[in-house]
Amino acid sequence: MDVFVAEFVGTSLLIAMGSGVVANVVLDKTKGNGSGWMVITTAWALGVFIGVVVAGPYSGAHLNPAVSIGLAITGDFAWGLVPKYVFAQVLGAMFGSGIAWLVYKDHFDATDDPGLKFAPFGTAPAIRNLPSNLFSEIIGTSVLILVILYSTDPVIEDGTGTPIGLGSLGALPVAFLVWVIGLGLGGTTGYAINPARDLGPRIMHQILPIKGKGRSDWAYSWVPILGPILGAALAAGIYLLLGAGGMV
Repeated sequence: MDVFVAEFVGTSLLIAMGSGVVANVVLDKTKGNGSGWMVITTAWALGVFIGVVVAGPYSGAHLNPAVSIGLAITGDFAWGLVPKYVFAQVLGAMFGSGIAWLVYKDHFDATDDPGLKFAPFGTAPAIRNLPSNLFSEIIGTSVLILVILYSTDPVIEDGTGTPIGLGSLGALPVAFLVWVIGLGLGGTTGYAINPARDLGPRIMHQILPIKGKGRSDWAYSWVPILGPILGAALAAGIYLLLGAGGMV
């Protein structure tokens, strides 16, 4: 499988599960309505598990521009591949959120609150304070990337030279990593920790014919894009400062 296809498919699966669980919890007349934050964070974590299982052997399962950028900063991933990976991730996120919308379309139609209709697509802060929201995204993403950096080797040992990423952690450990970030640090902004995860679905919210959907809140959209990128850079800087895998 080509790395572009792997990143597209892996990210599509991740977002379909993530957008789907939010729809299940917040939209009216679903079986999971009101089931809460634990259900949301668990499904997002297991969505990462699914994406990593599928994409890991072929692309390293970055599934996140922050992962690609963080690895490129440390020299463990070629900068020339970053645009290809990011494009595939954004397209995959768009496709996955579109699938979730189709699955829950009747429930979108049955829901009156435009904020609830938006929730399965993009993140939004619990308290809108942009500097604080940005800080939350930086810290959450830095934890993600730092753990990945300290858990990877330059090449997956499969003899193919597959680029490293979430897949080199192993699907189950990375699911636990994303789960604990959501539980511990995600309550402020909804923990995008992934520019593609927010941008792709937000674009879909803008263009899909969702009745009574309201605004896509582009004024906030830069936070879940810039925050994860800065978080990746911070994690990479700490990793390099501490000796790229060995404390000095």
